[in-house]
Amino acid sequence: MTPPQAPTESIRFKLEGMTCASCVARAERVLKAVPGVSGAVVNLSTETADVRFSAPAAPDAMAAALAKAGYPAREAVVTLAVEGMTCAACTGRVERVLKAQAGVKDAVANLALRRATVTLWDGAQGDTGRLIAAVGKAGYAASLMQEAAPHDPEAEIRALARETVFAAVLAAPVFVTEMGGHLVPAFHHWLMGTLGMMPLFVMQFILSTLVLAVPGRRFFLKGIPALLRGGPDMNSLVAVGTGAAWVYSTIVTFAPELVPEEARAVYFEAAAVIVVLILLGRTLEARARGRAGAAIARLVRLQPKVARLEGGEEVPVSALVPGMRVVIRPGERVPVDGVVVSGVSAVDQSMLTGEPVPVARGVGDAVTGGTVNGTGGLVVEVREVGAATVLARIVALVEEAQGTKLPVQEVVDRVTLWFVPVVMGIAALTVLVWLAAGGGIVQALVAGVSVLIIACPCAMGLATPVSILVGTGRAAEMGVLFRRGEALQRLSTVRLVAFDKTGTLTEGHPVVTDVLGDVLALAAAVEAGSEHPLAAAVLAEAAARGLAVVHAEGFEAVPGYGARAVVGGVAVSVGSERMFSAVPDALHMAAERFAAEGKGLLFVGYGAEAAGLIAVEDPVKQSTPAALAALGALGLEVAMVTGDNAVTAGAIARRIGIARVEAGVLPEGKGQVIRAMGAGVAFVGDGINDAPALAAAEVGLAMGTGTDVAIEAGDVVLMTGDPLGVANAVAISRAVMRNIRQNLTWAFGYNAALIPVAAGALVPFGGPQLSPMLAAGAMGLSSVFVLTNALRLRLVKGV
Repeated sequence: MTPPQAPTESIRFKLEGMTCASCVARAERVLKAVPGVSGAVVNLSTETADVRFSAPAAPDAMAAALAKAGYPAREAVVTLAVEGMTCAACTGRVERVLKAQAGVKDAVANLALRRATVTLWDGAQGDTGRLIAAVGKAGYAASLMQEAAPHDPEAEIRALARETVFAAVLAAPVFVTEMGGHLVPAFHHWLMGTLGMMPLFVMQFILSTLVLAVPGRRFFLKGIPALLRGGPDMNSLVAVGTGAAWVYSTIVTFAPELVPEEARAVYFEAAAVIVVLILLGRTLEARARGRAGAAIARLVRLQPKVARLEGGEEVPVSALVPGMRVVIRPGERVPVDGVVVSGVSAVDQSMLTGEPVPVARGVGDAVTGGTVNGTGGLVVEVREVGAATVLARIVALVEEAQGTKLPVQEVVDRVTLWFVPVVMGIAALTVLVWLAAGGGIVQALVAGVSVLIIACPCAMGLATPVSILVGTGRAAEMGVLFRRGEALQRLSTVRLVAFDKTGTLTEGHPVVTDVLGDVLALAAAVEAGSEHPLAAAVLAEAAARGLAVVHAEGFEAVPGYGARAVVGGVAVSVGSERMFSAVPDALHMAAERFAAEGKGLLFVGYGAEAAGLIAVEDPVKQSTPAALAALGALGLEVAMVTGDNAVTAGAIARRIGIARVEAGVLPEGKGQVIRAMGAGVAFVGDGINDAPALAAAEVGLAMGTGTDVAIEAGDVVLMTGDPLGVANAVAISRAVMRNIRQNLTWAFGYNAALIPVAAGALVPFGGPQLSPMLAAGAMGLSSVFVLTNALRLRLVKGV
């Protein structure tokens, strides 16, 4: 008998690098070589590959083969809003059903954000309806994030609060009449004499049924189908626990002959109060979750809805296009990214960059949407709108980081995959053990229900994502953007931080520090025609001193030496000492002193005779010493990796207190130097030449004031370009990981400690049997503890 053949599936890849017919043939050949692939058709015009396959072939193997051949498959990311996830078991189920769909490379469900991020092979991007249907079949409502109605946390809190109050009003008489009778014998006798046992039980039955059927229906509508599908979740635990207490109590009330006389006790109050306490816990949880996402909400609210054109007309910001001009009055928010064309003011950028002091802005300066104009009016020409603005990109980066799954979460996922089924097994075993031990059906029922109710997979599911949610939001407020969530975990373990020098530790633009001789005006006249980096410094210094710069004639650049020109009929030379055959001893000695300090030198003279000297340096950023001290206080070693010569680099390093220096490193060599430093190295840079090192480091931190290439290569972006941001990034990453460890310790420790207590493990030793109502209260507070602990990250201060 031949074994059944695996079903044939199909997938479409969109490819890169396809240029000719030979590419088509090669791509088809490598695909057909993958075991399990039965057919492959590659289309050059559409750059697609349609593949038919069956087990053991997998899309990942096909994509790897294509990439190796030089035709990588494009990826696309789809974000789904998912409603109905309540615990870690839910996120695991959503991830499993999404990963099972053809064309899906990876899927990450986030309980705190209530969304799923799906990475698809780009050819499958148009088939999102299949993903939504698969999630719906698993018991959750899904929609594309951009099409989903905006989530209103306040409305959710109000709805939960109403249900909690309604349930409490119905449960209160049940609880008072049952527990009050146990605690106050006189009250019990009064109830029996006034109402009688049967009417009392019937009243408790009616009220508890209403509690379960109205506010408590959510647990049954979600929990029972999940149980029947073989994927029980927290709702299943509540539904089975409260349902068991209600069914048993109903039998005792209406068919008491089916239960031994000594076991004829009702637990309507347990079923009703459990629903009240769990709804209360979810209300507190929703309130805390709303506060957890407040940072993103605050960033979104920074964007004004309308802008004022030059003619005074107000238009929606969405209607603006590059080139239009908008008027910004004092105190108003800047509506878009643009450049000032008229006016002078100071702009408060603190909400975006963390800078405490407003920044002066005038004609030609860039302004960012969401910042607050100061006391002067501005006219701004629009440069970027919509998703291209800095504010929109910040929000997108933070949301992307918040939606990622850290490596530590993989362990949690493996545990939570089996947690609920194991708890249900423990509850069943608890009932059997108590019955076998002669504890009676009442003891067995109480212990079994307590086990089901006290188990809290919610806390385990929230432990990591809620800390990331709050931590990355707080980091954004401090001007630190984590582009990749996993950088949070890696940065917390780095041992060494290597800095680029120019533009990172220093300002990135040279300034004149010393002028020997009356030569500044002469040098400025010559350098006016030069594109050398030091020329701008000379011209700026001349302008600052109010010197008149005359027109130079006959400008000539001398590669490797400097430049010459005729100024006022006199030949003037500006450049290195090698340009001059006669250099006074005083200038030569001064030059040696300046060079030892790491300064650049410009000799100025007439013909071949030096008459003066200008010293130039790239000044160290004011906050650099404090940043290095803060990193040292965090226990981190610091190094400098720069393309500058050893003398200049060494002088700067000595001045700011860096002992380890790698100088004269070419851009392509920076990555090799970082790799040679070993594991646990972070690199901080801002230029195109830093991109290889940023990519090679364990964590790359890019200055937000640097080039787009550097920012794209970095894992973390420091919005202000302030070196103190590095220490802030390390501090927040350590705080987040410490918070996650605390949450996980609580979540796992809580379940490990209290599930045995709920099962009655202490009873044989004279300990208490935990009431199902107390179990419900403990379970609700477990999630609240995790959320409240994560909220402490909002209090993290910058260094």
